[in-house]
Amino acid sequence: MDKAKRATLAGLTATAVVAPARPGAGAERRKDDVDPLDRRMAGYDPVWRSASRDAGESMPCGAGDIGLNVWVEGDDVLFYVARSGAFDETNSYLKLGRARLRFDPSPFGRGASFEQRLSLVTGEMVVTCGNLVVTLWADVASPIVRVAVESSAAVAMTATWESWRTHDRDYLPAEMSMHRAYDGAPVTPRQYGDEVGFAEGGVLSLHHNRDNSVFDLLVEQQGLDEVKDQLWNPLAGLGFGALLRGDGFVPAGTVEGRYASTAFIGWTLGSRCPQRRHALRLFCHVAQAPTRDEWVAGLRRLAMSDPGAAVSRRRSRRWWRSFWERSWIVVEPGAARPNSQPWRIGRNYQLFRHQLGTNARGTWPTKFNGGNFTVDPEFTQPELRLSPDYRAWGGGEFTAQNQRLVHWPMLKSGDADLMRPQLDFYRRLRRTAELRTQRYWGHKGACFVEQIENFGLCCGQEWGWQRTWNKPATRTPGVEDSAFVDYLWDTVLEFCLMMLEVGRFTGVDVSGDLAFVDSCLTFFDEHYRREHARITGSELSADGKLVLFPGTACETYKNTLNSTVTIAGLDAVLAALLALPERMLGTAIRARYAALRATLPKLPTRRMSGRQVIAPAALWDRIQNVEIPQLYPVFPYHRFGVGLPNLQLAVDTWHHGVDTAAQKDIKSWHQDAIFCARLGLTDEAAKLTARKMEDSGRRYSTFWGPGHDWAPDHNWGGSGMIGLQEMLMQTPGDSIHLFPAWPREWDVDFRLHAPHGTRVDATLQAGRLVALLVEPPAAQSRVVLPAWANGLELS
Repeated sequence: MDKAKRATLAGLTATAVVAPARPGAGAERRKDDVDPLDRRMAGYDPVWRSASRDAGESMPCGAGDIGLNVWVEGDDVLFYVARSGAFDETNSYLKLGRARLRFDPSPFGRGASFEQRLSLVTGEMVVTCGNLVVTLWADVASPIVRVAVESSAAVAMTATWESWRTHDRDYLPAEMSMHRAYDGAPVTPRQYGDEVGFAEGGVLSLHHNRDNSVFDLLVEQQGLDEVKDQLWNPLAGLGFGALLRGDGFVPAGTVEGRYASTAFIGWTLGSRCPQRRHALRLFCHVAQAPTRDEWVAGLRRLAMSDPGAAVSRRRSRRWWRSFWERSWIVVEPGAARPNSQPWRIGRNYQLFRHQLGTNARGTWPTKFNGGNFTVDPEFTQPELRLSPDYRAWGGGEFTAQNQRLVHWPMLKSGDADLMRPQLDFYRRLRRTAELRTQRYWGHKGACFVEQIENFGLCCGQEWGWQRTWNKPATRTPGVEDSAFVDYLWDTVLEFCLMMLEVGRFTGVDVSGDLAFVDSCLTFFDEHYRREHARITGSELSADGKLVLFPGTACETYKNTLNSTVTIAGLDAVLAALLALPERMLGTAIRARYAALRATLPKLPTRRMSGRQVIAPAALWDRIQNVEIPQLYPVFPYHRFGVGLPNLQLAVDTWHHGVDTAAQKDIKSWHQDAIFCARLGLTDEAAKLTARKMEDSGRRYSTFWGPGHDWAPDHNWGGSGMIGLQEMLMQTPGDSIHLFPAWPREWDVDFRLHAPHGTRVDATLQAGRLVALLVEPPAAQSRVVLPAWANGLELS
């Protein structure tokens, strides 16, 4: 190897590689030492020295599966409350409500010192003004939000729960993007008002879904009435809401008002008397229950299980410390350097990882189009004067190409447990996907679409309202009537690979996922054999290969023959299966997978600018969007990259194999920095990552977007995290390549996770590797370093 040498710790000088001292591993830390975690994270805490203009200048906080947007405006501390899974009858993703805290006397006068700080290490939001301190946090183990107020002098306090869903109404046409299934539907989506009032010792809000929902509408639209009773319906009986209580607080009336462009009614609790300490609790309940009363009973059980503020704070702080100790990337370690772009990249990596950590234990995955941190849309797009519930690209609709990028970085950050909600999303829907396949095509296997409702059916708009499902003259059964996502079924292969990669990285037993993966593979094998036989009389081509037609290469190259994405995805999943231990795959099924892999067509290539490059497909009839599917064999499927064969073919594809200028970009889901990192193109990867991970332009630096999607754009942050990780560490096969695309002039300290339960800590200073620790030690032999990493020519 010329540029990269395989090295063990024994092959480096003692001064070049040092195992850093860690508390509990050797001499005890002196009392005057700063805790390493606190030292590492101290400069990253977001701190504002002035109040905000509006909710668009809010700061995120949360834990478990609760998200809070917190800001101070005028004399009020306000926060939106969202919890994963709050889907109404239309499958819109709704806030639980908004809280407003007010104090008498108000500390927020002119000249008063002010600070709003998010403490990353504790997961708490702290607002300090004059002699008043307000601390908010969400319990990591129970859906409870806590507010603790301390003042050097007694203050009176009111807490108002504000709701804008106060009556039944038809959703506005401008709100269609909240529930895209209704776009073109013969019915108008309707929002039903929440039930809000003084009850249960505080203010209770509840939305309990009616019997008929978009689930029923789409079952009929898509011709699945005969199997309706076998389909999972997460909207049936779903209730969501909150109970606000305060120690020493009593009902103090209602108020009507308007925030931004939306009218609201507020129910106010007031402290009985001024005090130096106040405490509030917000119990956030989301559950399916047949009746309203049963839902309320569940809320009562939640309230009765409250462990108290001390326990809540202790366990939540413990979890956040553990979270930050799992992994980190600190660029330009030391004192904060906000004027340095590399430093901001590292800061924004940490801040966005915090946003992902707030939905660590949710039933539902973090949504790419805002997660739990959306606000009034006019602060994202001024012309959208709509309610705070609005978000573009759907609420209970999950777009696979976007969702994947939120979750891939969790492998190397050591957060594989945070991937569970996304993988469970697919696991729950396997039966629905198999029933769809059987109903439409009469064969086996699970077919998952790209724009998928949380109950597993196609988005109504993508399926098409101007068709009859069982009349081929209007559209082939089972195929969406969409110029963008018709035949786009292969995105599930990424999630199959995620399931297997979780096992490869962590060592967890993935046997329970093998039937799911098998069903997805069975769909492609049986479907394309059936289609080719229907047209030609033969299941395979003359050379014994599957003929993947009609298909699509992402949303971009349409009506394809042998899409590169589909081929690479099938190959990657089959390779991962065949690499499993003998005990996990029987002889017969292993032989079947090997035979299926042998039927995959070769990746298509073409010549452009005098170079041989990977083609997006063997044939296609139009270019519809701006993805680069010809590089999906690089990421996510890792068929090409540093340490793998034929790297130049993929490099030439990046430089010469793209058809339109718009296909290269940094916003939202674009993967350009990831591609360049995987290809070892250091300068390009660094420049693209610097643009991708630059401050958002909003007050909170990682509230990117809207880009192609919405704000805060979580697939923007996720793809940025992946690119930065790949610059530092790549794991082809069993090898661990360090600094494969890292600029030597960027000092960095990192901890990342590699396959087989391996953890890598490394520190690079002034272009020299000054510390490297690989655990377990046996994995050291798998590390590959560039020749420059220790300042020596390794032999």
